[in-house]
Amino acid sequence: MSRIASLHGRHSIGCSTSETQARVFLRPLAWLALCLALAGCSLAGLGQPTPGQRAQYVEPMLSAAGFRMVPADSPEKKQHLSTLPALKVNYYVGKDGNLRYWFADPKYCQCLYLGDAAAYQKYENLRVQAREAHQEQEAAQENYEASQQMQMNMMDPFMGGFGFGPGIGFGF
Repeated sequence: MSRIASLHGRHSIGCSTSETQARVFLRPLAWLALCLALAGCSLAGLGQPTPGQRAQYVEPMLSAAGFRMVPADSPEKKQHLSTLPALKVNYYVGKDGNLRYWFADPKYCQCLYLGDAAAYQKYENLRVQAREAHQEQEAAQENYEASQQMQMNMMDPFMGGFGFGPGIGFGF
């Protein structure tokens, strides 16, 4: 056997060329399958925040937007608070005809957040900004992971990194 054939045959470590090509082809498919599975879990609601996490996320935005926190500091207020839909921004029309917004948290802060239309608009703006920041953070994380994967592929001696693999880096 010639030296070139001998060197070329060593890169597969007991695998035929078709087995090596299949492995190279299936690796990205495995990553794609994993990503789709994780996305499916997220869409199925498995990645949804807990009620406590939702409260910790929303309540600071409500305060920053100008909502006023009213503690349920008596048994009657606590009882009334427990009858309201929890952890969701709702509204009602006040006696003056203006919309008023509220957010009930009977478990975590045991309070009610109250705000007017201006506070609600500020809250919505903060939500949009937070969503955009989260999307940017996810994109940055995906870019980082992709660059790490590229670097690992370049360093993988079984994928032709380090100048090894077919031809041992001599272009055979």
